[in-house]
Amino acid sequence: MLAEWNGKVPTRIFVDESLRILRAASEAKVALKMLGGLAIKVHSLNEKEFANRLGRSAEKGQEYSDIDFATYYKSRDGVRKIMESLGYSKRPSTMSTSASQRQIYFHPKGWFYIDVFWDKLKAANHPISFRDRLEVDPISIPLSDLLLEKLQIVSFSRKDMIDTLLLLKAHTIAGKEELETISTDRVAHLLSRDWGFWYTVTTNLQGIGEHVKEMSVLSSQEASDLSSKVEKLLYATDSVPKSLRWKLRAILGSRRKWYNPVETEETVGEFGIWRLREETRPSRLARAQLGVHLIKV
Repeated sequence: MLAEWNGKVPTRIFVDESLRILRAASEAKVALKMLGGLAIKVHSLNEKEFANRLGRSAEKGQEYSDIDFATYYKSRDGVRKIMESLGYSKRPSTMSTSASQRQIYFHPKGWFYIDVFWDKLKAANHPISFRDRLEVDPISIPLSDLLLEKLQIVSFSRKDMIDTLLLLKAHTIAGKEELETISTDRVAHLLSRDWGFWYTVTTNLQGIGEHVKEMSVLSSQEASDLSSKVEKLLYATDSVPKSLRWKLRAILGSRRKWYNPVETEETVGEFGIWRLREETRPSRLARAQLGVHLIKV
């Protein structure tokens, strides 16, 4: 590691390397797209000042530790060839990597590692499928899926909140799926089939909406814009008809665990939105727990 880095890999190295890998995959015609907070960073490079204001920067430490990608199962060998051509070494497969449907590659100089998930983000509270989704955006999984990747986290951390706000700030919200647009149709469709997924996402969105009103670092215009986008997403998730499976699961509500126990407060930290839900549960969510919400769907 270079001495001037002071033991911390600069964010620009992660950005440059992720783009280099994307170019190599595009040239090889292999479906490989970014995931996670770094993908949001690359999609929101024009919002650097906003990200810094919210505290999403490397000023207090290394901003990122790895680069996450998504691919198809059928493309995993193509990805391996690309990564090896770029000097990366693949970690031998283990029970854990097999169970989570992923490959792990180590940087040639040991600076960081690359995590490649295939077909779905399985290591999640609410898995998200990538099947037939990697041709939508040239950089990452579609923005709506990128948003859900953050909002599906039960132990929603401050970093997750900042990434979500950054993604919302930098992009428009619309019904159908288009480039640089978060699709409410896509979000609502996925959540209409899985009550637990819906519950986690809408709870996090409501927590974000409440917190935005109290953020002194936001201008009144920014707070209004972000609140409006959160409301559009919540309205869309409420408006679409729900599946029979969703309706039946809603009757049990949160009395039974509704998510896969992947992340914990010890591993991701804690922002407090989840505790806020327990203390002041919005009436809409309470109605859903009792099944009253089923009347309108």
